Amino acid sequence: MTVTLAIVGAGARGAAYARIAAAEGTGKVVAVVDPDPARRAAVATEFAVPAEHVYAGWEDLVARPRLADAAIIATPDRLHADPAVALAERGYALLLEKPMAPTPADAERIVAAAVDNDVLLAVCHVLRYTPYSRRLKAIVDSGRIGQIVSIEHLEPVGWWHQAHSYVRGQWAVEAESSAMLLAKSSHDIDWLGHIIGRPVTRVSSFGGLFHFRPENRPPGATTRCLDCPVEASCAYSAVRIYERFLDDPVYRQWPLGVLTEDPTPAGLRKALQDGPYGTCVYAGRNDVVDHQVVNLEYQGGVTASFTMTAFTALDFRKTRIFGTLGSIDGDGRTLAVHDFLSDIREIIDFDPDGGASAADGHGGADTELVRAFLAAVATGDHALITSGPQESIASHHVVWAAEHARHTGTVVEVSAPATAAPPRHLPA
Repeated sequence: MTVTLAIVGAGARGAAYARIAAAEGTGKVVAVVDPDPARRAAVATEFAVPAEHVYAGWEDLVARPRLADAAIIATPDRLHADPAVALAERGYALLLEKPMAPTPADAERIVAAAVDNDVLLAVCHVLRYTPYSRRLKAIVDSGRIGQIVSIEHLEPVGWWHQAHSYVRGQWAVEAESSAMLLAKSSHDIDWLGHIIGRPVTRVSSFGGLFHFRPENRPPGATTRCLDCPVEASCAYSAVRIYERFLDDPVYRQWPLGVLTEDPTPAGLRKALQDGPYGTCVYAGRNDVVDHQVVNLEYQGGVTASFTMTAFTALDFRKTRIFGTLGSIDGDGRTLAVHDFLSDIREIIDFDPDGGASAADGHGGADTELVRAFLAAVATGDHALITSGPQESIASHHVVWAAEHARHTGTVVEVSAPATAAPPRHLPA
């Protein structure tokens, strides 16, 4: 069966999922929705979508009889809920980019619509689907390292990725998108819960905007990199960051494709001269955190610590799992499993499909997710999706509790995932 797809949001993520579906040969794009005329025309042309199925708004799509088996929703974070609810009510299976929504109320609306209309909802927590994660989960569930006692987990965002997406880009301002922990690291909070297999009971968090602030602007720096006299000595120079991607066919799609439709030196220079991606990272528009730690207590006393930091190379996550009978060190490429009884350390190598960035499909994670989603739609087997409505709303509630903890300086008890009740807090 070829699954027919409507793309709602034809930016970098929506187009990437569409390309994977087409490349797999089990998905076909039959409708495109995007308010930007150039974006929707480009995607419609790429996938030969007839003009009568190309729309500026999702309202135009839901006004028609159902045109596809499923919809991929990759609109901006704050514009997920209304199209997701309406499309679920129309009977579309949904592949929903994370986060589900910035607020509990909107996320709960999406879950209710999917459940009430008995449609498949897959949230794009892509980390669950890689061969690396599946093997790790199987080892943990087998009891090979005994019971998990604690985990250390690091997300190395990458200095230029932080500057691109969370200082200059569309996730720079929380009120316009969502908190960094939700926009970026909801992947990690979800993944930890998936591996541990227990609900979170309490959470605390610390972090903030440390570096990308006006007071850290180098002396003599101007508001744009192109005319800045200290640009050559700045690690966050937009000129240096983006020029190196001009000859790379993968990175021309992302991040360059976000800046300009003309990935040439002239096109890049115009984008840096006129658009937000050429502004100084110390200009002060951004307010999301550039570093954060989250401490999690799970049912039964299991603990985990999560660190997100901008100040790294962009790379795969790093994880250390400590069990009663063994331990595991993982870096996205290898798993080192140490058995305490034999004192033998086994190395399991993986060959990720590309690097850790969105340009590389998160090391093949995007492809694995799309494969699982298309198979679930084609067969009706919802068990192929592990990031469904209940799992995803539960991990989102943990994120909201962590943000409450960070802002209030308290230890927060996590509410039951099926409710949007405000979290309770304890003295720190």
